[in-house]
Amino acid sequence: MSKALFLDRDGTLILDKHYLADPAGVELIPGVAPALARARALGYRLFIVTNQSGVGRGYYTLDDVHRCNARMDELLGLPRPIWDGVCIAPESSDQPSRYRKPSPAYLQEMITEHRLDRAQCWMVGDRESDIDAGLNAQVNAAAVCTGKHDAAAWAALGRPGLAVFPDFAAFVATLR
Repeated sequence: MSKALFLDRDGTLILDKHYLADPAGVELIPGVAPALARARALGYRLFIVTNQSGVGRGYYTLDDVHRCNARMDELLGLPRPIWDGVCIAPESSDQPSRYRKPSPAYLQEMITEHRLDRAQCWMVGDRESDIDAGLNAQVNAAAVCTGKHDAAAWAALGRPGLAVFPDFAAFVATLR
């Protein structure tokens, strides 16, 4: 069985620009590209799981999301394919959705499809919905402080045992 990282996009891999629609606005969080390369070298499969409610709210299109993802991949400069899968939940929080985090549906499907070992899978993100998606899928969860919450805010949420890291690179540095 394989191991995997399920990764939020905005606030985890790229700076969260709040409803990012223009690929020119994509900025990698420092250290992300080498951290992804290290994770791959350690045998981790890589998946993106991103809520993009701006699509459901009519602020931008799903094509805009794909163009921003393509720009992120270009900036990463890693061998293709970078991702084993990408899940985009375009619905707003008030619309029905199968995959919108904190739903574990995508993680569960990929665990089954790719024969992943839950004990060696992580959901990494900057919001409670990211952490909840991981916990709901019964995988490990790690929080990063490069988006919505800093370390003090994560501590104030009262999630005992939650692994909190300054950024994605610091998280990956702990992987074996």
